[in-house]
Formats: sequence, structure tokens, C-alpha cells
Amino acid sequence: MVLGQNVWSVTYTKKSICALKGSTVELHCSYTYPSGTVTTTLWFTESGTGVEPKDLGQDPEYAGRLECHGDLGQDPEYAGRLECHGDQKNCHTLRITDLRESDSAEYKFRLLTDQTGGKYIGSPGVTLSVTDVVLEMDPTSVSERENVTLICRTKCTLDPITAYSWYKNGQPIPNSNTSSPVYSLFSVSSEDTGRYSCAVEGHEDLPSAEETLTVTYGPRNTSVSVSPSGEIMEGSSVTLTCSSESNPPVDKYTWYKKNVTSPKASGQSYSITNIISEDRGEYYCEAENTIASNNSTALMIIIAEKQTSVLTAAVGIIVVVLGVILASCLSGFMWFRKKASKSTFDTRHTADDGQGDSSAVYVNISGMAMTPAAAQTVATFDQEQDEDVQ
Repeated sequence: MVLGQNVWSVTYTKKSICALKGSTVELHCSYTYPSGTVTTTLWFTESGTGVEPKDLGQDPEYAGRLECHGDLGQDPEYAGRLECHGDQKNCHTLRITDLRESDSAEYKFRLLTDQTGGKYIGSPGVTLSVTDVVLEMDPTSVSERENVTLICRTKCTLDPITAYSWYKNGQPIPNSNTSSPVYSLFSVSSEDTGRYSCAVEGHEDLPSAEETLTVTYGPRNTSVSVSPSGEIMEGSSVTLTCSSESNPPVDKYTWYKKNVTSPKASGQSYSITNIISEDRGEYYCEAENTIASNNSTALMIIIAEKQTSVLTAAVGIIVVVLGVILASCLSGFMWFRKKASKSTFDTRHTADDGQGDSSAVYVNISGMAMTPAAAQTVATFDQEQDEDVQ
């Protein structure tokens, strides 16, 4: 390039820039030189006495992050991150992407010509400050109905900032955008517990790290459950369990029976074994943490008296019925049928026509004891019947 100017100069559009970590920044300048042709242009950040400035295009710190058209692009540290644009009007632009806090530095532009002594550095340069967004929470732990202040801070002043966005558990808080970096939570409740963050408008993809708000409160919604459920019989066992919501968690449970002054037990569970009728009544628990205590509603324990089970009763009835039937059999009559014998019964059973009566004769032997003698009698009776048949 040949320019008919008699002075060296480098003019920067901005002397200082504040940019967010992870964002992209552009540094602009224009320059003049007295004579000759510009052979080299470059941006650099460090130079020592008697040491040639190091082209950012050759700095490994910018590798993968620098895009450049010209010598600056030779710095591997900026590769893919930095762009240098020069034109016939002697303007130059440096673009750095994916900013890091380590990129904070003073950036200067240098040009060289083909003339003797033809080199110049634009000093002072552009001061780049890279910052992340930081959320400050005060306090981080509160009791219900207290206030909390959130402040969205950066290490340098971003330009321009039109608004801040606020988030809870990664989701935008409705109607929370503010032009002020301060956001207040008034009279907090347990529902306000969560992780909070903030972001600068236009850079919502670069939010701050999250800060956790803890809201403490005493026990509430305290209740009692019983296991097993259903009818409670004498001699059985039950377990009562106390549940409650609180932060910090409940550290003490106490069990009471209504109209009884002294506690019955301590601990989240209370077991009553071998229950008797005196155990019936209303039971409740008290839940307590470092902030407050809370009582549950009373649970009525109703105890049923012992009763014979249906199965046992049925078996008893069957036994009684069988006993009655057996007794009837033993006390009944057993009859045997026997034809009248002419030789034995002629005198008592003679028909009017002089012929023997052939009708059957029944003998009652039910009164006989079932002794060997009785058994012999029955056998004799049967033998006589067989002989008559013959």
C-alpha cells in the first residue's frame, strides 16, 4: 500500500472493551504512514525492550480461536477465533471468538513498510477485559417471611446493557427482566427454595453460575399412620408412624396419648405389642426441629375383644351334631328278622287251621351289651335262622 501521508498513526475505535467470557469481540483500528508500501500488519499483546512484538497469529494461546486475513492469522492460538480485515482505506479489524479470561490484555496494532525504519506501533492500544457473569445472593439461607437480594455482577462494565434476565432452577422467572442488576425476593416462603442464576440480555446463553437459596421452616403437615390397618384385636400389635415436612429435618419425635400427661414414647415410630383393652384411646405425635414444633391430629385406636373364629365355631357345631347322631345310634333299637320255628314257637304261634304261622318274627337285641357273650348270642341266633331255612 502507498499512502501520501507524512505521519505515522493508529487510531482505535474504542480504547477499552468489556466482553463476556465465551462471547465474541471485535477490535477496530485505522492507520496512516508517511511513505512506502505496507508490507506487514499484525496485532500483538506483549512486547519487551529490544524484543520484536509477537504476532498473535503465532501465539498458541489463541489456537483454534483466531481467524485472520494476513499475518495475524499465522498465530495458532487464535486459529479459528480471530479475524483480521484490512482494506484500501487502511482499516483493520481483529475478531476473537470464544473469549477466555486469559484473553484480557492490551491489544496493539503494528505495521511495517518497505522503507528504512518503516515500522510503527499504535500505543496505547485497546484494553480488553473479559469477565464472566457472577450472581451474588444475600443471604443464602433465610427463614420464611425474610427478604433476599440477588445482584448480577460483572468485573467490568458491559456496553451496552439494557436488561438482566433471572432464572430459577434453569427456567426464566416470569416477569423478572430488570434494567437494574438487582433483583429482590420479598417475604420468602419454602416455595422460593431453589437454584438461581442471571444473564445479560442478548447473552442469555452465557448465564452466571447458580447460587442455591435455602428457606428454613418448622414442622408442618404432621400426621400419624397406623400399620397394619383395619380392626385391631386384643393380643395383636400395631405400629404408629409420624410424618412431617420441615427444613431442617425433624430431629425429635414424641408420642402422647390424649388425657395422659407423660409421653408414651419417642422416635418416629411407636409400636404397641400384645394390645389390651386399656390401650384404646387417641394417640398423637409431636414433631420438632431447631425452629419450631408441631402436633399431629389425634388418631383413635379402637380395640375389639377376642372372639372365637368362624372356623373354630363351625368345627364346634359339627362336633356337636356328630355327637348327637352317635348318641342316637347307641341308644336306638337294632332289629333282626327271624322266621318262626315250629319246634320252638308252636305253642305260642299256632294258626286256627292247625298250620304253622310263617310270618316273620323280630327280636329286639338292642339291650344286649356288645360283649363276647353278646356277640356269641347273635351268632347263635343267625345259625338257628339258617337251619330253619334248610
